[in-house]
Amino acid sequence: MTLRTHLLLSVFGWGVCLSTFAQPAKLSNYNVVWKTPSKNSSESMPCGGGDVGLNVWVEDGDVFFYLSQSGTFDENNAMLKLGRIRLRLSPNPFTGPDFKQELRLQDGGVYISGGKTRLHLWVDVFRSVVHAELQSDKPVKVKAAYESWRYEDRLVQGTAIRENSYKTPQKFDLKTYKDEIAFRGNELWFYHRNRDDVPNLFDFTVRLEGMESVKSQLYNPIKNNTFGGAVRSRTMRPAGITTGKYLDTDFKAWNLETSRPVRAEHLEVVLNTAPTSTLAEWENTVVRRQQEVTQTQPTALAQTRAWWKQFWERSYIFIEGKDSTISRNYHLFRYQLGCNAFGQWPTKFNGGLFTFDPQFVDKKYNHTPDFRLWGGGTMTAQNQRLVYFPMLKSGDFELMKPQFDFYLRSQTNAELRSKVYWNHNGACFTEQIENFGLPNPFEYGYKRPEGYDAGMEYNAWLEYQLDTVFEFCLMMLETERYENRNIEMYVPFIESCLTFFDEHYQGLAKQRGTKAFDEKGQYVFYPSSACETYKMTYNSTTVISALKVILTRMLELPDRYLSTSQRQKWTTMLERLPPLPLQEIDGHKTLAPAVAWMRVQNSEAPQLYPVFPWGLYGVGKPELEVAQNTYRHDPHVQKYKSHVGWRQHNIFAARLGLVEEAAELTRSKFKDADLRFPTFWGPGFDWTPDHNWGGSAMIGLQEMLLQTNGRKIVLLPAWPKDWNATFKLHAPYQTTIEGRIKNGVIEDLKVTPASRLSDVIVSK
Repeated sequence: MTLRTHLLLSVFGWGVCLSTFAQPAKLSNYNVVWKTPSKNSSESMPCGGGDVGLNVWVEDGDVFFYLSQSGTFDENNAMLKLGRIRLRLSPNPFTGPDFKQELRLQDGGVYISGGKTRLHLWVDVFRSVVHAELQSDKPVKVKAAYESWRYEDRLVQGTAIRENSYKTPQKFDLKTYKDEIAFRGNELWFYHRNRDDVPNLFDFTVRLEGMESVKSQLYNPIKNNTFGGAVRSRTMRPAGITTGKYLDTDFKAWNLETSRPVRAEHLEVVLNTAPTSTLAEWENTVVRRQQEVTQTQPTALAQTRAWWKQFWERSYIFIEGKDSTISRNYHLFRYQLGCNAFGQWPTKFNGGLFTFDPQFVDKKYNHTPDFRLWGGGTMTAQNQRLVYFPMLKSGDFELMKPQFDFYLRSQTNAELRSKVYWNHNGACFTEQIENFGLPNPFEYGYKRPEGYDAGMEYNAWLEYQLDTVFEFCLMMLETERYENRNIEMYVPFIESCLTFFDEHYQGLAKQRGTKAFDEKGQYVFYPSSACETYKMTYNSTTVISALKVILTRMLELPDRYLSTSQRQKWTTMLERLPPLPLQEIDGHKTLAPAVAWMRVQNSEAPQLYPVFPWGLYGVGKPELEVAQNTYRHDPHVQKYKSHVGWRQHNIFAARLGLVEEAAELTRSKFKDADLRFPTFWGPGFDWTPDHNWGGSAMIGLQEMLLQTNGRKIVLLPAWPKDWNATFKLHAPYQTTIEGRIKNGVIEDLKVTPASRLSDVIVSK
């Protein structure tokens, strides 16, 4: 592979942009249009904004949508739906041949029409309010039902327990406790407020994991968490409570209806999720939002549309021709991510805000709509990272804040773990942690041997996997380069994570012998882990790569972030890192997962983590062949090569410049899902819609088009010559790259700021 530099760019006149790329009209071609109603909730369409997600579908003429919001964690740390709305019109206009349901990406709304009646569903990006606006040429009677299956306590048993953080039966009954639902005047109010007088996951975890001595200091997001909202309309009034059954789940419905046929109707659902000291505080927020809705009625929709417009103008990849499905699904999935731009909590890898009735994912999980595998409040780092890495090159920096905030809120708890268990400093984060930073109790281990290290998970897959937090440290550092974000609030967090590794592994070495370092004065990372796959490792590749990159990047920060003593501390730590382990396979020099390991437990490829996420190897970097050999000749890497779920072979191939491999895997990643909505992929290894499937697909496509190496920007490092495209992506140092690609050549290029053009390299 050869690289052409800026000298060639100048020859071809690329120093001057030939056109300015605004939001391409092509985006409307990616709108999803259905001409027939759906059979059930598995054929739903996502709609959302801010921190709210709806699953919208029309079934037997009725319009349904599930309500979801970021942070709806109950006493068991399950992530509950907020309920279901059913709209029924009479006479029914949505059963005829002119039916149409459309997701319009440009403004984020869903439009349903038929029989000269039009329904517009949209979510206010800034106020957590759902709007259903109806216009009809002929008067229709409108009935709105708020349907809830949580009208009574429900015993959670059998496989249903896997929706929460316990995962298995306990000595006490596990229940999903009832919501409070009632008419208040002409409005319908509903809420779930976590109770103090019943078992809860936080208390259970603290007790199980021996953290009771510091319980009063621990951050607890479950206590007083309250979520729900209010439904109101200008013309509909309460019409009683009825019962029913959707699929196999019984429900009660609180009904509102118009007293006479109308030509226009506007239903509002105001939502709020927050841990409040009193219920009145939560209610006051709902009332305040209702008042804001009234005050901002003329401008709220325009503001929401303006937000989506700048979202789409910020970044895009439009591929023409037979592979255009790739870019369509790239944008559809990015839309799903955009629906939680302002959430208090990260977008969950196992469904995000768009889960639906679980029997349509797997028939054996015939449970309520609240169900999803891998829990609600459990945050799994190796899955979550794939949801958030693509936001750097798409420029969606504001969307990354919920994931960063999650770690900042958990920092104190993670530091207290180190103090309680080992009496040293630093934040200790394991792989599967709860939303308060302690290990998931099931993964921690309910049955533990006498004398086993209380700080370690007694778990064959997760033991000693302590380095995954560093990928989020990298993202924090990247925002400083990409958008010039002030990361003063993140630096102490990153330093705490580094301190843990420094002190913990020195301490382990001193427990085994008299020296903290080996004969070369280097760390001995034992026991460690290379992902969930290579276990009980000596000097894991993932650990060494992470520390090398994070320490280097910390030392590259501007002077204002670190004192002289801090720089010296991290310089010393960097100098003490052992080299990345290598091995030989069939005469080929390759990367190794570790110097040594006890067993292989899973099917990941940690030997390629120096390629992604850590970027130590790749196009234009030293010893590219070593990494390519690893991809091609390591039997473990080849055995599990796949596009499914969180598999990252598409990303590895792109970063290694393997054009044909990257293209084929990317086609497979972005192939339409088996469900009606094209990007409801899954379940893969997790759940549907699988957001780490979509995230890994996005990363791979971006890396095929644009890679970075320090200040250098490498274009088309793994881009097929027959993929013609228009694109706009982001690069470090507040840079955007826009261009057109035709037959493997960039015909038009705009680099902003123009001074960065000299850093552009085009692969050939």
